[in-house]
Amino acid sequence: MRVRTGYDCDVLVIGGGIVGLSTAYAITRAAPGTQVTVLEKEPGPARHQTGRNSGVIHSGVYYRPGSLKARYAVRGAAEMVKFCAEYGIPHAVTGKLIVATDRAELPRLHALVQRGRENGIPVRELGASQIAEYEPEVRGLAAIHVGTTGICDFVAVARRLAHASGAEIRYGTRVVRVDRRPGRGVAVLTAAGDVVRGRVLVNCAGLQCDEIARLTGDDPGMRIVPFRGEYYELARPELVRGLVYPVPDPAFPFLGVHLTRGIDGSVHVGPNAVPALAREGYGWGTVRLRELGSTLAWPGSWRIARRHWRYGAGELRRSLSRTAFTDAVGRLLPAVSEGDLVPTAAGVRAQAVLRDGTLVDDFLIREGPRAVHVLNAPSPAATASLPIGREVARRALNAL
Repeated sequence: MRVRTGYDCDVLVIGGGIVGLSTAYAITRAAPGTQVTVLEKEPGPARHQTGRNSGVIHSGVYYRPGSLKARYAVRGAAEMVKFCAEYGIPHAVTGKLIVATDRAELPRLHALVQRGRENGIPVRELGASQIAEYEPEVRGLAAIHVGTTGICDFVAVARRLAHASGAEIRYGTRVVRVDRRPGRGVAVLTAAGDVVRGRVLVNCAGLQCDEIARLTGDDPGMRIVPFRGEYYELARPELVRGLVYPVPDPAFPFLGVHLTRGIDGSVHVGPNAVPALAREGYGWGTVRLRELGSTLAWPGSWRIARRHWRYGAGELRRSLSRTAFTDAVGRLLPAVSEGDLVPTAAGVRAQAVLRDGTLVDDFLIREGPRAVHVLNAPSPAATASLPIGREVARRALNAL
């Protein structure tokens, strides 16, 4: 056992989402006997990004060849299916359609075909008449079918990772202060007044990751700007057989409003992407002035607004108007009506933004003395969580 007198654990992980729990799992697999403690401020695992997404196991077709997202999503998708099968977690490999509904989208659709092939993903190109083979109610000019996309219950995955890791997991434990001494280790103070000591800190705090980095004494060089994704559930799920996506705009790390038949048979529609007024702002009524002030004080936030105001205005319109949202969905699914859309739980994307307004497009992992910080891990991080966890574990064990 590695722990020495004066330490509560070898590796102290902050954050009990799927990335933090995968990291704990990877550490104990790679170095049996290493003591890991996970601190999670919520009363259970996977309460934010992990538990509030559409449950898609992404193929990796969208991501720049050679990027961490591309490599980890392709690898992670296969590993996630295997993990779910091994532990009896509900999942299915369904495939998905990416559909062009406007001629201007056709070049981007063809570029996705090429990108998918560069990433080693089988892609089938479809003409307009072939779309109905997969989705009889969907209309478009052309589409691609990606066979390796799937769905699963990521909350169940997170729970299994927590159990299988053998880590000590402390729920309801919010970190308020970090004292790092590079020659010795880290000590964190919790909101309850407890002190937890470890030799190395791993920051997987998601929506709060930049705050934890600063508490540790490291400059993250970015700021989390939260974007809320609002979802509806389809009252007539029989309209959709599987997964249907629009052609995404390559200028943004968002995939657009899509249709997802989940593992429970319900069909989710969404998300859009609007600025959240709090880090955990799951509705317009949730406003936290300190967090909002932090976002507005970051120069990158204003640069995003100036650069992409037209895109943002469209997203806001769809947030405030169900008619506008229905119109967006109707481009893919003409049979849908306003009455078919039933509001359901929203999610918030922890999007890292640089000072110059750049939306960080890849996973971002940085290190400081006795610390590893995961600073950008939105979608497809759930899909890629097993490879991400191994990479973070490797760095943490090196720091030991």
